[in-house]
Amino acid sequence: MKLAEVIVDVPTMQTDKPYTYLIPNDLKNQIAVGSRVAVPFGNGKRKVQGIIANIVNKSEKDMNFEIKEIDKVMDLNAVLNNELLELSAWLAKSTYSFRINCISTMLPSAMHAKYKRVVNLLDNNITDKDIINLFKNTKSIDFSEIDSNKKLLNKLMKLQKENKVSLEYLVNDKANSKKELFIKSNITSAEAEQYLKKVRKNSTNQQKLLHLILENDALEIKQSDLINRYQISNSTIATATNKKWILKKQVEVYRNPYKSKVSRNYPLKLNHDQSLAVNKIAESINDHNKDVFLLEGVTGSGKTEVYLQTIQKALVNGKTALMLVPEISLTPQIVNRVKGRFGELVAVLHSGLSKGERYDEWRRINEGKAQVVVGARSAIFAPLKNIGVIIMDEEHDPSYKQDDNPRYQTREVAKWRGNYNNCPVVLGSATPSLESRARASKKVYQLLKLPRRINNHKLPNVNVVDMREELAKNGQEDFSEPLLSAIKQRLSKNEQVVLMLNRRGFSSFVMCRDCGFVLKCPNCDISLTLHMDTYSMKCHYCGHEEPIPKVCVNCKSRKIRYYGTGTQKAQKELLKLIPEAKIIRMDVDTTRKKGAHEKLLNRFGNNEANILLGTQMIAKGLDFPNVTLVGVLNADTSLDLPDFRSSERTFQLLTQVSGRAGRAEKEGQVYIQTFNPDNYAIQLAKQQNYEKFYAREMHIRHEMNYPPYYFTIKITANGGQEQRVASKIFEISKYLKAKLNNTAIFLGPSPSSIAKIKNQYYYQIIIKYKNEPKLNECLQFILNYYQKDAQKGLYINIDSEPLSFM
Repeated sequence: MKLAEVIVDVPTMQTDKPYTYLIPNDLKNQIAVGSRVAVPFGNGKRKVQGIIANIVNKSEKDMNFEIKEIDKVMDLNAVLNNELLELSAWLAKSTYSFRINCISTMLPSAMHAKYKRVVNLLDNNITDKDIINLFKNTKSIDFSEIDSNKKLLNKLMKLQKENKVSLEYLVNDKANSKKELFIKSNITSAEAEQYLKKVRKNSTNQQKLLHLILENDALEIKQSDLINRYQISNSTIATATNKKWILKKQVEVYRNPYKSKVSRNYPLKLNHDQSLAVNKIAESINDHNKDVFLLEGVTGSGKTEVYLQTIQKALVNGKTALMLVPEISLTPQIVNRVKGRFGELVAVLHSGLSKGERYDEWRRINEGKAQVVVGARSAIFAPLKNIGVIIMDEEHDPSYKQDDNPRYQTREVAKWRGNYNNCPVVLGSATPSLESRARASKKVYQLLKLPRRINNHKLPNVNVVDMREELAKNGQEDFSEPLLSAIKQRLSKNEQVVLMLNRRGFSSFVMCRDCGFVLKCPNCDISLTLHMDTYSMKCHYCGHEEPIPKVCVNCKSRKIRYYGTGTQKAQKELLKLIPEAKIIRMDVDTTRKKGAHEKLLNRFGNNEANILLGTQMIAKGLDFPNVTLVGVLNADTSLDLPDFRSSERTFQLLTQVSGRAGRAEKEGQVYIQTFNPDNYAIQLAKQQNYEKFYAREMHIRHEMNYPPYYFTIKITANGGQEQRVASKIFEISKYLKAKLNNTAIFLGPSPSSIAKIKNQYYYQIIIKYKNEPKLNECLQFILNYYQKDAQKGLYINIDSEPLSFM
C-alpha cells in the first residue's frame, strides 16, 4: 500500500518526526511529494494541515499499528519542489527550528490556512457534465466545498494541467484585474468570408470584426483592446456572440507589482577588472561548479553591471538566476536596472508587495514563467528550478539575517542552493563582512576585486568634523559650520545632497534636567522616542504611545528637555538654517505606505528636491548622478553600541554612504560629523581603506576570541515572569557546562541588553567555541525538551552565529 510521510502543522507541540498516513486509492494520482494535505491528528476528529515529505510503499503485514487516511489535498498540485523540501530539512537542523516553520517561511502568506481558496473556470467549452453542473451559472466556486469529492478533484486536476481551470487564493488585498475578459474567434477565415457577403452594408462594425477574424486566424484578444484599439462597440460584440462568430472567456492575469514604465537598457562596455570578474563567474556557470566568489568592489565600481552580464551568461546557458538585495529601499533602482535588461523574464519578491502581488509573482516563478528573480532576504526561497547563478549584493548587510524562527543567514542558504544546483554564488560588497573576507583569504572563496570606480572617477574627498569643537564654538550639535557651508554651496550650483542620520523620529529621548528622569515605555526596558508629527512619545519596540509630558512624572519639575536628534528634528532645524532647501525625508515613518520608497526616490531622481535626508536605508545602493555631497550627521550612533561588531558596522555604514557622492562626472565630497574623530573605524572610513580596517579588526577579534576565530551560539529565554525566565536560563547553562569541553567560553547567563520588551523578560547565554562535537546534540535536546515550557508561556530560542550579542 502507498503511504505518505507527513510533516504536520501542530503549533502547540511541534515535531520534525513525520507521521505516516495511508493514501486512499482515489487520491493516489493526485498526491505528490511537496503536496499540502489535511490529515486527522490525535485521538479526536481534529484535522490539521501538513506537507508530504516522502511517499513509500509498504505491505500491510509490515504495519503493526492502525493507520489513518489522508483526508484531502489542499491544492491542485504540489507547492514545494524536491529542492525546497530538502532545503527545509537542512534549514531546520542548522537553525535549531522546526521543519514546519521552515516550510511555512518558504510559502507565500496567501497559501496559509486563513485565506479562501476558489477554483476559477477559464474555458467555457468544457463538455464534462459533472464540471458543467459544478459551475452552473458561476465562474468561481469555493474549493473547500468540493475538496473532499475525490472524483471531482481528479477531473479538476486534469483540467488545471490543460489550463482550463485555476486554483486561486483570495487575499484581502486582491486586485480587481485578477481576470480579464478575452474574445476568441469561433469561426474559420473561410466562414468569416462567407458571413461578410451576407452582412448589411451599413453594419460597419460587424464588417470590421469579420475582417479582423479574416486577417488573424484563431483571433484571441482582450475585449477592452477590441473596443479601444479597433473601435468595435459592446453591442457589436454582443451580436457576434449571439451569432456564435466569437466566444467570450475569462483569462487569468497576473498582478504586476511594477506599474511604472521601465526604460530598456543595454550591456555596457566593461573595464579590465569587470571583464575578468564576469569571465571567471561565467566559466564557473559553464562548468557547473559550486564556487563561491567574493566580489569586492569600491562604491561606484560597476558591480551591478557585473551582476547583469553574469545573469545574461546564465540565461544563455538555459539556466535561471537569483539576485538578492538587502532592503526594499534598494529594490526600485535595482529592479529598474534588471527589468530594463531582461523585461518580462523578471519576477520581484519583497515585503513591500501586497500579499496578492507577492503570491502572483511566486506563481510566475513556480510555473517557470520567470527566469530571473530579484528580491530581499526571503527571495532566497523562490521556487526557481535549474539555477545558474545566485547573487547577493551588499552581502555584509545585517538584514540578511532573519530575526525570528527560523533564524537563517541568507548567505548560508544561498551556498546550500548553489551546492544543490551545481552553480556559483556571487557575494558582492564594497565592505565585505569579516567572515567572508577571512574565507576569501583562506581560499575558501575566490576573491575578485574591482579596485577603481567606472571611468576612473575619483572616490569622494572625505572630511571628518570634530563635533566637540563645534559644540564649544557655536553650541551647534546637529549641523556643523563646514557641513552647512558645503550644503549651501552645492544647492547654489543646483546639485543634490544626501544627509544620513542613524535614527528616526524627532528626538531620541526626553529627560528631566532637575532629576535626570528619562521617560520609558511601561512595557519595555527602553526610553520612548519623541514624534512631533503626532505630538506623542512612541515605543519603537511594542508601539506604545502617550502624550509628550509637560511635567516630570518623577519630581514634578517643568524642566523637560529633548536629547539627541531624530530625522524630523533634523529636517525642522535644517529648514530654519536653509529656508530655500527642498527636503525629502526618508525613514520608517515616511515609508510605511506601499510603494513609498519608490515614490520618494523617483521624486529625488526627478530633482523635485535637492536634499534627501534619511536613516540607514539611504546609505547603500542608491545611484543619483547629481549627488555631489554626502553628510553623516551622527557617525557615533552605531559606534556606541555595546557589541563586538559595532566598529565593523560603523566602518561599513560610513563607507557605503560616502559612496553615494560623486558617482558621475562631478566630484563628490563627504562630511562625517563625530564626537570620536580619532576612532580607527572613522579614520579608516575617511581613507576608504578596507584592507587596513580588515587587518586591524581581525587582530582585535583574535585577541578577544570573537568571530571569525570562534563560532558562537546565543540561547535566549523569555516569558512574563522574570524569576521563571532567569531560573530556566541558569538551568540550561548548567546542563551545557556539564556536557561541553572546558575550552568553550560562556558569557552569562545574564539579562539581555533590553531586558524587557512587550512585558516579556529576556535572559541569555552566549557560547563561544572552536570545536564542540556534542553541541549540536545538546541544542537539539534543548529545542525539543523545553517545548513543554512554551505551553506555559516560557520560550527558549537558539540563534546560531548571531549578528549581535545585545
